[in-house]
Amino acid sequence: MMSEAESSQEEITAAGNPSQPQGEAGAKMLARMNESHAEVTNWALGFFDWNGTEQVLDIGCGGGAALKRMAEMLGPRGRLTGLDYSEVSVAESRRLNADAVRDGRMKIIAGSVEHLPFADDSFDKITTVESFYFWPDPQENLREVRRVLRPGGVFLLVADIHDHEGMSEAARENIARYHMFNPTLDGYRELLETAGFRQVRIHTKPGEEWVCAEGRK
Repeated sequence: MMSEAESSQEEITAAGNPSQPQGEAGAKMLARMNESHAEVTNWALGFFDWNGTEQVLDIGCGGGAALKRMAEMLGPRGRLTGLDYSEVSVAESRRLNADAVRDGRMKIIAGSVEHLPFADDSFDKITTVESFYFWPDPQENLREVRRVLRPGGVFLLVADIHDHEGMSEAARENIARYHMFNPTLDGYRELLETAGFRQVRIHTKPGEEWVCAEGRK
């Protein structure tokens, strides 16, 4: 049976709309996700090698925690861009990263992965953390991601769950409730390779259902 606290969080999630956060409930949900996604985010970002001068894009930047962590890793010479199609997410990301935005090291804009508002070969590194579940056309959207990645650049797709035989019934119900796209590990590899990424690697962590799909251009 669900506890009162769990029931309250579920109500906030439903009202906040995980696929496109909205309203006060959306802001509360993003704050919680900043905390709950911290471990998987930090684990996945460890697969990046940094030189300190990169141009970085975070697609579906949510509450801005991944951007904040990467800004710390990157240092003052790099530049970061966050993109989200939720105005609430854009506002919350800007609030969390106000110093970096004010200093010109970071910009956060509204937009969709369907049509990324950037020129070809714009970014050295691209991430998406816990947002791929809701992309409107995953295969085509990955091709769009590759378009704006520079030759030799690295893309990391991060999720804390993937489809597999032992997935709990509660997890499957949650995926169905929010219409989440949830590939298998082999499915992630096929998606990235079909989109044109090379040297595709699928990272997992023992004891967790986490996945970090890595591809290069």
